[in-house]
Amino acid sequence: MATFIVFIIAILLVTIFSIQNSMVVGITFLFWRFEASLALIIFLSALSGVIIALFFFLWLKVKKSAEQQGA
Repeated sequence: MATFIVFIIAILLVTIFSIQNSMVVGITFLFWRFEASLALIIFLSALSGVIIALFFFLWLKVKKSAEQQGA
C-alpha cells in the first residue's frame, strides 16, 4: 500500500510540474528537430522511465524465479 501511495504522489508531482511548464520548446535529437509542449516532453520522459524500470524489474524477477527453479 505504501508503494501505491508513493507512486500516486510521484504522478501528482510530475503532473503539477508539467502543467506549470507548458510552453512550446524546440527539441533536437540526432537529425530530427521538432517543437512540442514542454509538458508533453516531461510527461513522455517520465513515462518512458517508468516503462524502462518496469521491464528491468520484471527481467530481474524472471531471472530470480528461473534460478530458484533450477536450484
